[in-house]
Formats: sequence, structure tokens, C-alpha cells
Amino acid sequence: MEILEIVGTIVGLVYLWLEYHANIYLWIAGIVMPAIYIFIYYEAGLYADFGINIYYLLAAIYGWLMWRYGKRNKQERELPITKLPGKYLIPALLVFAITLVGIAFILIRFTDSNVPWLDSFTTALSIIGMWMLARKYIEQWWVWIVVDVVCCGLYIYKELYFTSFLYGLYAIIAIFGYFKWRKLMLHESEI
Repeated sequence: MEILEIVGTIVGLVYLWLEYHANIYLWIAGIVMPAIYIFIYYEAGLYADFGINIYYLLAAIYGWLMWRYGKRNKQERELPITKLPGKYLIPALLVFAITLVGIAFILIRFTDSNVPWLDSFTTALSIIGMWMLARKYIEQWWVWIVVDVVCCGLYIYKELYFTSFLYGLYAIIAIFGYFKWRKLMLHESEI
């Protein structure tokens, strides 16, 4: 399992580098990485993280299609980076809250998870983050910073040290990613 975790970490670093540069090929790594982590999280008893990786596989396909074909008008070469429209904030918060409680209930009632609320929190917030990334909303970086910091601690607790390192690195790079995307967004608006 440790070798699989190392491979997953390497693919995760490639994914992060591609995301940082707003490169559409992040979605290819976005298919490979969850396929690896499905096995890792199941073995570690992180059942919500196991489940979210199935969602990540589907979200990677959606993200690829959105970035490739989801242009907002005919003049755009690709989907631009934008701010989250205010009309989506309340629905996103509702989806997060309902998902958090629903996943926690399932984990508490039907699994042997010893971290049901943290596992549910990161999973529910990741669902929102992936949707925001697929739509190229810049605020997705703030969601990932929170997820990454919480996951870093959770994975240390679960003795997934390589994965914890990856998420610690994700948190740091997510801060830089926000500023990189902000710069790209401003540049795109000038064109």
C-alpha cells in the first residue's frame, strides 16, 4: 500500500502543477489519481474519502468537458477564469451542509470510521471545490486551502504520511494558485 501511496502522491503533484497553470490536462491526472486513492482510502477506513474519489472520477470527466467545450460565448478560445456568481453561494452552502450531515450519518451508522465528522467535512467541501474548479471559479482555491489543511492533519492521524505531505504541499501551493489564477483572470479580461 505504501508504494501505491507514493505513486498517488506523484500523480497528485503533477495534478497540482497542471491546476496551478490552469492547464486542461489536469483532468487526465484527475482520472488517474482518484483511481489510485480509491484503494488507499478504503484500506485506511476513510470511507467518505473512498467515496469521494468515485465522484472525482466523474468530476474529472465533467471538468474536461467544461474546460474544453463550456465556453460562455463564441469568441472565447477556452472557458475563462471568473468569480463565483453570487446566485450560486447559498445553493453551494446548502449542498455542503446537506452533504456533510448525510455523509456523517452514513459513516456513524454504517461504518467503523473513527473520524466520521472530519471525513464528512472534507468530503462535502471537496464536492463543492471540484464543481467550482470544473467551472473555473477562482474561489475554488480558498475551498481547497481549507480542505487541504484539514486533510493534512487527518492523514497524519491516520498514519498516511506521504498523503499528509501531499496535502500539506497542496495547501501551500493553493495559496500561490489563487494569486496565479487571479493574475491569469486579470490578463484574460484585458484581452
